[in-house]
Amino acid sequence: MKFFYSLLLFFFLLTPVCIFAQADIHYSQFYETTILRNPSLAGVFSNNYKIGIFYRNQWSSITYPFQTIQINGEYRLSIGRNSNDFLSIGILGYNDQAGDLDQKITGLYGAVNYNKSINPDRNSYLSVGFAGGYLQYSFDPSKATFNNQFVSGIFDPANPSLENLPIPKMTMYDIGAGANYNFTSGPSQNATYMIGISGYHFTQPVFSYFRSFTYKQNIRLNFNAGMVRELNENVILQVHANYANQGTYDEVVGGALLGWRTFEAFTETTFEIYGGILYRYRDAIIPVVKLKHKHMGIGLSYDVNNSSLKKASNMQGGFELTAFITGDYPPAKGPYRKTVCPRF
Repeated sequence: MKFFYSLLLFFFLLTPVCIFAQADIHYSQFYETTILRNPSLAGVFSNNYKIGIFYRNQWSSITYPFQTIQINGEYRLSIGRNSNDFLSIGILGYNDQAGDLDQKITGLYGAVNYNKSINPDRNSYLSVGFAGGYLQYSFDPSKATFNNQFVSGIFDPANPSLENLPIPKMTMYDIGAGANYNFTSGPSQNATYMIGISGYHFTQPVFSYFRSFTYKQNIRLNFNAGMVRELNENVILQVHANYANQGTYDEVVGGALLGWRTFEAFTETTFEIYGGILYRYRDAIIPVVKLKHKHMGIGLSYDVNNSSLKKASNMQGGFELTAFITGDYPPAKGPYRKTVCPRF
């Protein structure tokens, strides 16, 4: 429990000095977005594979909504028969669209993560992961309007804009890496803790729609921490926290979910329901509901905006939906069957 209290203290000490903003795409249900958050989190869950889809719709009450959709998959492989180590691989793709000009960011990333067993008795693992990606930024110039296209106060798209428009598309490559440590504790190993650090844009790619000047992508640093504790046979507490920094911008978000579960034949979890509150500092209060039936799950959240835009937005922020499927491949039989694996 000392580690848990230290984790909460660390989170709240960080909060007063940070100002919310973030250049990269981000989600309120950040604990579900492993590769995008930290490549070393790929494969760190309680099953052997996971496939997920994410959808976010934001600021529809103010302007053309910001919409993000993402699909990702993770798979974990055993390393030999006499080792408790695992190798995890993952892939994700996303599309982020915003504004009247259909400004889009499309990304495709692959990740690999080595999970090194430190202490099998405590199911502790040190994971080191790497990710590489391809990014494309684009917009639709045909949807832009200019003063020269208005004649006698009437807009005619056939009129020439007489503007020297910038390049509507640009591409770049990206590299990320991270490390994560997770372990269990307690007399019955009923609590799992996790803490990690990662970074993206290490190559700091240079890009711009305009030829006259360029923009350098800032490195994004990320610190993640969390805890899952079984309070009794049916009740589970989850605590999640995340801090991200990119250039002059910082984001702090964290909170807790309380869950209840049922069992089939006293061994396999058949149904789980979670409810909780997250808080993104100086931006939003985020109620969350999560349902899981066997290996299928769904999460719903909504950002109740409390930033400086709350009057314009009527406190309406963003709706978010996550859905995922998890599963296990047939375990090895005989004396070489592994009994531990990285999980959270």
